Amino acid sequence: MSRISLKHRSTYRALSALALLTLTVGAVTACGENDPAPEQSASHPAKPAASHPAKASASPAAGRPGVSKLRMITNDGHRVAFHVTQGKGRTIVLDSGGGEDSSYWNDLVPELHADTGATVITYDRPGLGRSDVVPGAWKVESAVSDLKAGLEQLGATENVTLVSHSQAGEIANYFAKENPKMLSGAVLVDANLPPLFTDEEIARLVAASGPQVDAAKKDPDDPRNRQLLSTAENYVPTHRAFHKVAWPATVPATVIVSEKTPLEASPVDAQRWRDAAATFAKSGPDRTLVTAEGSSHDVPKDRPDLVLKEIEGMAATPAS
Repeated sequence: MSRISLKHRSTYRALSALALLTLTVGAVTACGENDPAPEQSASHPAKPAASHPAKASASPAAGRPGVSKLRMITNDGHRVAFHVTQGKGRTIVLDSGGGEDSSYWNDLVPELHADTGATVITYDRPGLGRSDVVPGAWKVESAVSDLKAGLEQLGATENVTLVSHSQAGEIANYFAKENPKMLSGAVLVDANLPPLFTDEEIARLVAASGPQVDAAKKDPDDPRNRQLLSTAENYVPTHRAFHKVAWPATVPATVIVSEKTPLEASPVDAQRWRDAAATFAKSGPDRTLVTAEGSSHDVPKDRPDLVLKEIEGMAATPAS
């Protein structure tokens, strides 16, 4: 089984950000299905959208358009840092992959806000950025609770476009299932998707991730190592459950899959990653598959034009 080298930051993030799975990705329930989902081109006409105003305590920059304001949200005994660039109408929420904090989106937020007029929200999951560390195994239920609590306290409870990269795809799937009325749509950027996680693949991924987990144990206080270790702690039951999650038919979704994938070193595994995205995209209504041509897993960095186009297009879709 080939291993992915840690030759640059985005590959390292793949280890933790995709919650171990990107070391070697396996076939999904889509294998054997050859008809691809509808695919869009990667041109970039920007479309305007608006956002939903937040209702949290004001910072010194409150009320100034285009300025990001820090809002500390308390949920289940810990604080989570939300960063709000205020707009009008709709809300766009950008959720980073594992091991990454809200700064991952810094280059996109100003342009996204300027193009759409939307309120743009990023946040730091526990243990990253300015949020509190929460010890123990990573639980997607807790991550969903943090996101929901933050949006509720900020007053963003409807017409939300959720943008999720990498491991955040797991949060997105559970969040959409439990809170479909809060979302007007989602953009899943090379994200973890349920079809990938068969029992066979889970076993392969756990075995392949062993050396990286052992290395992370030597420096457990590093935020990315901490994320990797907490995810590894209950990886098998978490992803068996995730494999069964169904995306709600009422929430439109654009699925962006990278051409190279996190696993370009293994052509078989890279194709299986793409197959997983195609299977998810054609498994329900109002889903579109978009290939980020020439891009690594780091699509928001490699193809910001494409990511902006798809977010803006989804945010402009009339709410149901």
